[in-house]
Amino acid sequence: MRKLAALLLVVLPLAGLAAGAVAGRYAGIPGGRFKSVLGYEDAKNGVDIRTFALMRKPVTNGDFLAFVKRHPEWRRDKVTPVFAEGRYLSHWAGADTLGPNALPDRPVVWVSWFAAEAYCKSLGARLPTWNEWEYAAAADETRFDARSDPAWRERILSWYARSSKDALPRVGLQAPNVYGVQDLHGLVWEWTEDASSLLVDGDNRTQGDADKGKFCGAGALSMDDRENYAVLMRVAMLSSLEGRDATANMGFRCARSAP
Repeated sequence: MRKLAALLLVVLPLAGLAAGAVAGRYAGIPGGRFKSVLGYEDAKNGVDIRTFALMRKPVTNGDFLAFVKRHPEWRRDKVTPVFAEGRYLSHWAGADTLGPNALPDRPVVWVSWFAAEAYCKSLGARLPTWNEWEYAAAADETRFDARSDPAWRERILSWYARSSKDALPRVGLQAPNVYGVQDLHGLVWEWTEDASSLLVDGDNRTQGDADKGKFCGAGALSMDDRENYAVLMRVAMLSSLEGRDATANMGFRCARSAP
């Protein structure tokens, strides 16, 4: 009886997420206890992740163009400067035109945190928290947590070796992980809801590609697992940016909380 009750605690929230999400666009992620690479002083034994849903693929240029047309205040020629810097959507051919440098099936980049959050809110969703993103990204095709596997780490690092000057491939080329989520590694960096609170040591900020880490945080978090270099780079990247910033390799996907 207890096992059945425990199972229902997982299945029912996932069913609610599936009913409330656009069909097929989100994957349900069951909650659990998770040990982040970030050395939180108040969570030395891990953090509790609540059941949530995550977009299976990053948001594309085509997706974001549809949003801009519905919400013209987020056009690059109309957006309030406090919400997006001058390079916002600079790869698009026009304010509401994609062009050859922004194909519709490629992940949208040159997008600020504020714009990404507005897009998700327009769908009744939100950006994932860092813990949610890291939790989902720890999985491979068959395991919920593959981080201790050296071969898995090596594969991820090889993805990051690709030049940032290369044209981005279309979304959805990578095999889904065990949750059914694709492209969490090796395509673009991704905004998280709490990006501004991810503060790492200044020496670590130079490891990402955020315009040479032009912004510095006011504090520091230690890394519990320094061998997981790819995740460290992501934290350093997010830590170096402000909400209005945009870069050539920063995209996003949305999340939904369980009812």
